[in-house]
Amino acid sequence: MGLFSKILDKLGLRKDKDDEANKPGTAGRPSAAPAGAKPAGPPAPKSTITKTTAQQGQAMKSVPVAMSEVDVVEKLEQMGKGSGLNWKTSIVDLLKLLDIDSSREARTELAEELGVPAELKSDSAKMNVWLHKAVLKKIAENGGNIPQSLLD
Repeated sequence: MGLFSKILDKLGLRKDKDDEANKPGTAGRPSAAPAGAKPAGPPAPKSTITKTTAQQGQAMKSVPVAMSEVDVVEKLEQMGKGSGLNWKTSIVDLLKLLDIDSSREARTELAEELGVPAELKSDSAKMNVWLHKAVLKKIAENGGNIPQSLLD
């Protein structure tokens, strides 16, 4: 598991189903039926389907579904109460708050995992600023509700 996966886990953004589907050798394989489950019967013949043409047309329209989001700011604020950690601006404090290794080596590993530009690797301060923004952006991409003000 990569460091960014640990961040998602700590924030409650990883789905066990997604993890199962991504395990080697299990992708695309149907899950086993629970013990005692009866196999499903054959599909109903088309002649028994009674939807009207209008109903069928509406069923085919795509309806946007809201993605479930985790209020990351609220969660981190609660976790950080009284800690004195400034997770909104510091990648080190964010990692400490999540109880994840915040050493230079761990941050470099995380930065490489997220695609840090080569020119930033040699400058710890610049890499940390980039890494903080990159982590928040990736959290948002994975269902975390991060305000735009923290992404700019």
